[in-house]
Amino acid sequence: MNFRIALTAAATLALAACGSTEDASTEAEADTVEIAADDALADVEAEPVEDPAANDVATEAPDLSPSETAQIQEAGDNAADTAAAAMDAMSQDASN
Repeated sequence: MNFRIALTAAATLALAACGSTEDASTEAEADTVEIAADDALADVEAEPVEDPAANDVATEAPDLSPSETAQIQEAGDNAADTAAAAMDAMSQDASN
């Protein structure tokens, strides 16, 4: 565990020593994008309209075949097993 921390610290310092993150081309690129977006929206006068059905929740479940239901259940079970295994691995790593 201490080796990982030392390795991470060394890598961080090595990357920090590489130099500044300021780059003129990056700054010019951001200005170019912002100016183009502003120009594209300059003549727009339309106002947003409210959609009364935007927050409606579907109350009916879609019709699924038994095989599709089984596949969905299996995928959920696999995801739960993977999450449990990850939590176990994290707890073992933290206790070492």
